[in-house]
Amino acid sequence: MFTGIIETLGIVKEIQKDGGNLHLTISSDIAKELKIDQSVAHNGVCLTVVAIDNNDYTVTAIKETIDKTTLGEWQVGDLVNLERAMKLGDRLDGHIVQGHVDQTGVCKSVAEANGSWYFSFEYDSKLNNITIEKGSITVNGVSLTVVNSQPNGFTVAIIPYTFEHTNFKTFKVGSKINLEFDVVGKYVARLHALRQ
Repeated sequence: MFTGIIETLGIVKEIQKDGGNLHLTISSDIAKELKIDQSVAHNGVCLTVVAIDNNDYTVTAIKETIDKTTLGEWQVGDLVNLERAMKLGDRLDGHIVQGHVDQTGVCKSVAEANGSWYFSFEYDSKLNNITIEKGSITVNGVSLTVVNSQPNGFTVAIIPYTFEHTNFKTFKVGSKINLEFDVVGKYVARLHALRQ
């Protein structure tokens, strides 16, 4: 379980294909604090640490994860948002994030707004995911508030701190991102669909 408050950035150092799996080596200042079998969210994707070597650690992604996320498009040198699992008893500063990406989306526009930014994203509404005005959304692991909710898209406002401390600073029109929709909203949508 995560909060969507990004702890630090990592850099993709190595990518190894192994059958249908990917072994991803990430270089990060938190590597020495990790342990084998620990969960870490990478751009919102919960992956298990399988090896640690000084400032580098390795995680493995299976085909199911690769198919539903942007992991298969990562390249050596990419910046990745990182968050370790939350500890019981800590404040929940973001919202409840599972690290289970629902689908990918695409950046449709970036607009500077006098010191902050508005990013608009589009997603495939046929997958039955929804956003609501002022509801929660997770973009590449970042807990955000929806503005301008549409049937197949939404906008988020990004403050300078978030812009500088996440990989939002690398987004441009056409950038593909990971989306995890609000867990409560997913249950409500599912219940509503079952009653029809």
